[in-house]
Amino acid sequence: MSLRRFVLGTLLLLSVISAEKVQAQIPHSQPRSSVALDHGSHRLGRRTDQMMERWRNYGLGQFIHWGVYSITAGRWDGKDYPGASSWIRSWSEMPKEAYDQLYQQFNPDRFDPKSWAKQAKTMGAKYMIITTKHHDGFCLWPSKYTKYDIASTPYKQDLIGPMVEAYEAEGIDVYLYFSVMDWNHPGFRTELKTSKDREAYEEFKTFTRNQILELLERYPNTKGIWFDGTWDAAWKEQAVFADKLETEMREMIPGIIIGSRFRPDDYGNRHFDSNGDLMGDYEQGWERKLPKTIEEVKGNDWDCVMTVPENQWGYHYDWKGHVKSSFELIEMLVRSVSLDGNFVLNFGPDRYGEFRQEERKLFAEIGDWMEANQEAVYDCGYLNWEKQDWGYYTQDRNTGKIYMVVFNMPINGALRVKTPEKVQLDKVYGLKDPSKVYVPEEIHKDEYFVHYPVEKSSGSPFVLVIESSLVDKEGGKAYQKPKT
Repeated sequence: MSLRRFVLGTLLLLSVISAEKVQAQIPHSQPRSSVALDHGSHRLGRRTDQMMERWRNYGLGQFIHWGVYSITAGRWDGKDYPGASSWIRSWSEMPKEAYDQLYQQFNPDRFDPKSWAKQAKTMGAKYMIITTKHHDGFCLWPSKYTKYDIASTPYKQDLIGPMVEAYEAEGIDVYLYFSVMDWNHPGFRTELKTSKDREAYEEFKTFTRNQILELLERYPNTKGIWFDGTWDAAWKEQAVFADKLETEMREMIPGIIIGSRFRPDDYGNRHFDSNGDLMGDYEQGWERKLPKTIEEVKGNDWDCVMTVPENQWGYHYDWKGHVKSSFELIEMLVRSVSLDGNFVLNFGPDRYGEFRQEERKLFAEIGDWMEANQEAVYDCGYLNWEKQDWGYYTQDRNTGKIYMVVFNMPINGALRVKTPEKVQLDKVYGLKDPSKVYVPEEIHKDEYFVHYPVEKSSGSPFVLVIESSLVDKEGGKAYQKPKT
């Protein structure tokens, strides 16, 4: 390389770095596109701090929906509610007065937070999200701002604090779910039509702020809040209030992680502001669905929250319809990681504080697979290689190590691998048995077959490790592929 080309290249690189730094320092009020916003996104691109890096590398999480709706269990007066059991209070067949008195029967005397945490660790979860308060407004912690809480039940004791302590003892980070929507509070409105509505809603906003800050004060070790119930027209008008409240939260717990559901922008847009920029630290739009391509996530961090039966979050007496197997859920987990996301699996304990047998089976089956193959999940993300029908690639963000996670074994045992230009496939070996090496067969330029014995595929997803190198075609010099 000539000196002139070197100098020009260096100047170009420095100009790019400088531009990125300037972009990262854009003040909140400065428009980034065609729409001037005071309460849009306050950051372009991903967070790169240590707490967010930790979140990004979780891979697998646990969601828990628990509350007084576990008492009704999706049924009232001999009739089944057709929706998610945690929404039964909104059902026309559910008397509101009757539901709002159910907390007097809530006594989860079999609740064992240490057992919960051990099960989650067995499954391989790195973080958990617990519903501190769902849409019905009932609080699992003793709140000084309402009597509709755990302190007013026969159980009386805090449920959140012992969970936080137990999960942290197992090395699992805790995030708090909080629903802004609150059917129990007299000031809550879905839309603000009159001056009386607005007056009542101001009281509700004060109540909401008090409870959110109360949670952070009581449980300062929490790593973030997973917000919900913010889609109503009334909340979409609260850009100024929500923006200020988010600032307060970030001041209370530096590095706290808040998703895209919490606040609207100046025009009532959620998740993405009017310029298409993500609001919050990660996208929360992937509920019971997964992206198909990396382009769909738009370069943002994201998580998928998934139920085992279709659209059942809280405890339901009868799991009807399709119930996902551990194989399906592991496939969703790996697919999430392969597209740079986290996968969060939901569980709904019963009124006594116990998980159903089907859920305990999933803890064990997913845990068995994770124990053997976790290396292809934790700290891993997207690899820019063409996806094949046999499954997914993941790549360790720290070491650059590449994994093939095989779900669909070809009948002939030939696993096709297409590499980017100048990437040579050197060898493939089993994650469980590194001594078993499979020599790739080059069938076209940058295209290989890895022949895996069909009879050795157990029917369970398995992992192969790829070793590759970059090749200088002109000089014929091969050198080790660098970290990516």
